[in-house]
Amino acid sequence: MMHLSLNELPLLCERMARELPQGGVIILQGDLASGKTTLTQAFARYLGNDEAVTSPTFSLQQQYGRTLYHYDLYNYGFEKFLSLGMMEELEQEGYHLIEWGDEALMALLQRCGMAYLRVTITKGDDQSRYYEVTNG
Repeated sequence: MMHLSLNELPLLCERMARELPQGGVIILQGDLASGKTTLTQAFARYLGNDEAVTSPTFSLQQQYGRTLYHYDLYNYGFEKFLSLGMMEELEQEGYHLIEWGDEALMALLQRCGMAYLRVTITKGDDQSRYYEVTNG
């Protein structure tokens, strides 16, 4: 588990890129306002992308550059994600950060042979978070 301030997020981004050097799926879990979108913003900067990264809560998916995809399943859920054909999107080259991914999504990724990371975020104090990274 990593205990990091906002300024230290590049350390976590480096680890995520090192564990998935060719891209892949990164599932972001944590309570509301735990920092899932903030981590996505930091990861976009780590990849050299200066676009404004916002939460795709109402659009389901945002794409930044050609290698960063950002999803939010909070409003739609896993079943809607599947019914819209979004699993095919995960086959695109690049990094796919998915907020609110659940056990059903992780089980499907495993059945499809798709490697993924799960990052669980827990609030620390106002300026820090705890990040637990596990391989799926």
